[in-house]
Amino acid sequence: MSEQRSTLKKLTQYEQTPLLIALLAICAFLSFKSDVFLSVDNIMNVLRQSSIELIAALGMTMALLAGQVDLSIGSLLAVVGIVTVSIYNMSGSVFLAVVAAIIVGVAVGLINGALVTKTKINALIATLGMMAVLRGIGYLSTNARAVQTEGDTLKLIGTGYVGPIPIPVIIAVVVLVAFYYILNHTTFGRYVYAAGGNEKAALSSGLPVSKIQIWVFIICAVTAAISGLITTGRLNSFQPTIGVGFELNVIAAVILGGTRLTGGEGTISGTVLGVLILGVLSNGLVLLDVNSFWQEVVRGGVIILAVIIDEYRKRAQQKQLQASVKDKKQEHVQPIEEESTTKANIS
Repeated sequence: MSEQRSTLKKLTQYEQTPLLIALLAICAFLSFKSDVFLSVDNIMNVLRQSSIELIAALGMTMALLAGQVDLSIGSLLAVVGIVTVSIYNMSGSVFLAVVAAIIVGVAVGLINGALVTKTKINALIATLGMMAVLRGIGYLSTNARAVQTEGDTLKLIGTGYVGPIPIPVIIAVVVLVAFYYILNHTTFGRYVYAAGGNEKAALSSGLPVSKIQIWVFIICAVTAAISGLITTGRLNSFQPTIGVGFELNVIAAVILGGTRLTGGEGTISGTVLGVLILGVLSNGLVLLDVNSFWQEVVRGGVIILAVIIDEYRKRAQQKQLQASVKDKKQEHVQPIEEESTTKANIS
């Protein structure tokens, strides 16, 4: 009995337990309301779609941990789609199309990083501008028309399987493992947390904060480029409206997963749960035949809820810190008072 209580206590202390309970509750509700929800095809569909957002969310997690944010990833999906389809149609090579897409991601990330670190423009404003630039490039280069791929090989990236497992899920798992290792077992990962937790202290410690921030923007853009590749493969074409609102869904999932907007705090496991919650919720709204306009209302509400939760966590931590400082002061004052009393008694 005592062992069960100990296990239960450990589970309640686990930071992501409320998220896990919320996910299980949503799944239980949807399985009761829809006979299709627990079908293999639907589960694979949820995993495939969630994989696209998870890959980009991992990059966004690193950006937020470093105290930065990238609003341009949705528009980057569109540009990656154009480049991927164009290179594939000209060369017939999936490899060249993939390399070109990654190069675009690196270039955009490098520009965002340079804008923020060299010109000291706020990341929100810099990437908001980049979002508009990339979206404009997407419309101008295709006259806002869809472009079909010539062949089905590229389609495998978004719709193919390795055995029973969708290829996007496999790609997402590989990226997930890589990010978990980087953030938890490398010096760079510790530097990311340090730069986001307290930039001034990190600079005083001699950390190359600007380089860390540039690398974070590059990594964030590359993960968005990978998501763009998978999305383009899934559609087997370029769509001019691809990625609209994508950045908000990704940021909402990351914040919902416990990563702080102000940086320095967050986990990969939290991001995974945040993405799954939004993915299952979105799938459930479709299965329940909820009006598409109401679906947008729900998504907006989730984003607001995520920000409120983040603010609540911030205030709770501040109260804990103040209480801890107060306790330490009292511990320091008490011996002094006892010493003074002792001296007074002796005299």
